[in-house]
Amino acid sequence: MSFEEDINISNDYYLSKGLMMVYKRPTPINVVKVDYSRKCARITDAYFEKQSTTDYNGVYKGKYIDFEAKSTKCKSSFPFSNISIHQITHLEKVVSNGGIAFFLIQFETLKKVYLLDAKWIIDFYKDAKRKSIPYETIKKEGIEIKQGYNPRLFYLDAIEQKYFK
Repeated sequence: MSFEEDINISNDYYLSKGLMMVYKRPTPINVVKVDYSRKCARITDAYFEKQSTTDYNGVYKGKYIDFEAKSTKCKSSFPFSNISIHQITHLEKVVSNGGIAFFLIQFETLKKVYLLDAKWIIDFYKDAKRKSIPYETIKKEGIEIKQGYNPRLFYLDAIEQKYFK
């Protein structure tokens, strides 16, 4: 199962329990050609309209939440090349308007997921002379997400710990 599927299943769980409302933001596409030759229509040509901002947004305890989910196979660091500048800009705007913004970062080979505050990542990105964030730094600065069956990712616990205590 993919990281994104785990997040989506977790979001469905949180919504069904009335705990939090978070949705996957659709990627904006422009359909150019559709094949109607079968019972169901099939898109045969399309292009991305514009760059999407972040992966997920929603509401928890009356606060707007916006976050990006990233995965890496690297064991020692998280490369900044995985983050687009338009995502940094978008998350800066969320923070400056009082919203909660963060990254969920999966270290696929280590089977670990961390929540990192977007402002912390943005500051590290701007101040650092590095092209990545070392794993040990993420371990220290982030909150490890407990993993289970349902929800798959207990990231609501990390949100509560980081932003509401």
